[in-house]
Amino acid sequence: MNKTELISKVAAKSGLSKKDAEKSINAFIESVTESLKSGNDVQLIGFGSFQVKQRAAREGRNPKTGEPLKIAAANVPSFKAGQNLKDAVK
Repeated sequence: MNKTELISKVAAKSGLSKKDAEKSINAFIESVTESLKSGNDVQLIGFGSFQVKQRAAREGRNPKTGEPLKIAAANVPSFKAGQNLKDAVK
């Protein structure tokens, strides 16, 4: 499912117009992004939690030449599914 399909589905389930559903989804995405940028986790009980994890620096290899290269440390967003979501997908 892509973003357009998600907007259509949310609009149909909630009775909102597609424009209002798109505004809601965009606001949700922006809010989660801003929270993660500021170092806060976002927990949606039963659904899951978004958090920022630190990935350590490591050494990799250029797949074309096989030559070693250094991969810098980075902060990466991650999502951990909640129990209700895990049970629903089983």
